[in-house]
Amino acid sequence: MSTPAHDDPLSTERSHLAASRSALRAMREDVESLDITDVTANWVNAAVLESQIEDRIKALADLSETPLFFGRLDYLHAPGAEQAEGAEGERPRPEAAYRTLHVGRRHVHDADGDPMVIDWRAPASQPFYQASKKNPMDVALRRRFGYTGGDLTAYEDEHLSDPDEAATTSTLLQQEIERPRVGPMRDIVATIQPEQDEIVRAGLTGSVCVQGGPGTGKTAVGLHRVAYLLYAHRERLARTGTLVIGPNKSFLHYIEQVLPALGELTVRQATVDDLVAHVEVRGTDEAATAVVKGDARMAEVLRRALYSHVTLPTEGVVVVRGSRRWRVAAYELEEIVRELLARGIRYGAAREALPQRIAHAVLVQMERAGEAPDDRVQNAVARNAAVKAVVKTVWPQVEPAKLVLRLLTDADFLAEHSEGVLTEEERKAVLWARPARSVRSAKWSPADAVLIDEATDLIERTHSLGHVVLDEAQDLSPMQYRAVGRRCTTGSATVLGDLAQGTTPWATRSWGEALAHLGKGEAVVEELTAGFRVPTDVIAYASRLLPHIAPGLTPVASIRENPGFFDIRATAEGTAEGTADVVSACRELLEREGSVGLIAADARVPQLAEALGAAGIGFVGPGEETTHATRLTLVPASLAKGLEYDYVVLDEPQAVVDGEPDERTGLRRLYVALTRAVSGLIVTHGAALPVQLGG
Repeated sequence: MSTPAHDDPLSTERSHLAASRSALRAMREDVESLDITDVTANWVNAAVLESQIEDRIKALADLSETPLFFGRLDYLHAPGAEQAEGAEGERPRPEAAYRTLHVGRRHVHDADGDPMVIDWRAPASQPFYQASKKNPMDVALRRRFGYTGGDLTAYEDEHLSDPDEAATTSTLLQQEIERPRVGPMRDIVATIQPEQDEIVRAGLTGSVCVQGGPGTGKTAVGLHRVAYLLYAHRERLARTGTLVIGPNKSFLHYIEQVLPALGELTVRQATVDDLVAHVEVRGTDEAATAVVKGDARMAEVLRRALYSHVTLPTEGVVVVRGSRRWRVAAYELEEIVRELLARGIRYGAAREALPQRIAHAVLVQMERAGEAPDDRVQNAVARNAAVKAVVKTVWPQVEPAKLVLRLLTDADFLAEHSEGVLTEEERKAVLWARPARSVRSAKWSPADAVLIDEATDLIERTHSLGHVVLDEAQDLSPMQYRAVGRRCTTGSATVLGDLAQGTTPWATRSWGEALAHLGKGEAVVEELTAGFRVPTDVIAYASRLLPHIAPGLTPVASIRENPGFFDIRATAEGTAEGTADVVSACRELLEREGSVGLIAADARVPQLAEALGAAGIGFVGPGEETTHATRLTLVPASLAKGLEYDYVVLDEPQAVVDGEPDERTGLRRLYVALTRAVSGLIVTHGAALPVQLGG
């Protein structure tokens, strides 16, 4: 006999989901039906209001493949309407009190204004992440929901206030973490853990740095944090701006898919290269050259080179106005120039101030002579041809790119302004072998673009944002940190990374050093050590490298109940048979459900691509979306960072190490490659395994 609907919790919850989707649709239709014809004073106001309405309509979209709610809280006492306030100032009726709340990606209310779904960022939702048997936070029951696509398929209850019920690990949470993935990344909001939630909800005014090993969810923390801050401080951040900085375009594509499920549709995103794109980058640097160009000492070299253009005046200036001649002596001009230099203001700001200071000196003389000049007279004097000529000579205009070009091509100019800062060997490393004719024809490298950004900021202050999220921060050079720091001088930052995964020759060795370059030395450093993604056996094997690549870091401890699939297989070195074994391992994993990644040293990728094609196995490259028909991604080791697959075949670990300019970087690259698997890993090798793995 079937269970009546009212006695079947799953049926009841499905009904609530359907009703919530209907209510969300009604909210959207209400906004779409708004008529602003008679409520705007002019076309400007109308355009602004229309834009706001369009944004509101987008925010009320129902993402069919994303759960509208993923949890439920039954409170012992009603939390009240003030805690259940929705985003964009949606406030339920003041007299309402709610004992049961459904927690989801955004606020939804019914026709009477009563909440049907509470935004996961609202205060009343916090116990969904924070409550425990030890601290139930007035929650009697926490319910988690399981979904397939957008359909509710399961639920799981925790009775937090029941002393007779033992604390258990959520089965649904484990299934969500371990669930095979094909196609775009899925909703991640339901998997946030208590220690992560504390970081997510930290205040806006302070900066925070999150050190997290593979699978600890640091990227999820960063994305949740920006979504939470935009919810809690929307008006302020609407004025000051928010930016998410990722390591590559693949990462930016990922966050474009994830942020809507967190309740945010429009967040500005960029790579560091995007930030400093003042010139077209067409060249590359050798590692040794890039290390010197990325060193923070280059900021001092640029400062010296820039201010070397300022010369102290040797002659006075005569300003003619009508029949009167006013003279400012050379020593007075020198005092003005020295005072501007001592103030430490931007080069361009000081240059703009110089004619006004000269004009002020003239006005003082006019007043002594009995005249009564006003601001218009001062501005006219500042525009006087003689004053302009002095400014042009004493404090000339400087173009940032031309300044950097001269430093990199003029050995004497570089030597003069790097004296005591760079060694002779370092100067030779950064000097171009073949000077470019012009800024446009120069083959700028990524490191050169960062130098130009530094020079640009020395001349004119970079606009500061309210909050910046920086992911994979461990790979930045000191000069790149400075470039990011300029974008949040008056705001705060969330810095995410793992020192053990630093795979550039200039990778940072400590967060204290990195934060100092960023200008956020006061930031709190939080360490995430609980691993949710990488299976126990896999992370334990990869952690053998930690003493060699990041001494002192706490190894990630996997909390996965499933130890995962892990196997090391010897193959015939350098033979067609060995390559066939790699292809066979891929075929074996493709028989399982989920995505598969084949990670190999960059130099071996063409050979493996040919072997896969000959075997009739379709594959895509990193950043391309897999499908149910094509679930294998062939990944060069240099592009593996930040990617994640259900199963991974790692080809020739020693070749991955040998593909880098030094052993430490190679071992770090190997650590990254070993930790890309969510459910299983096969390591294939013909050559001996690196000794650091105990091979």
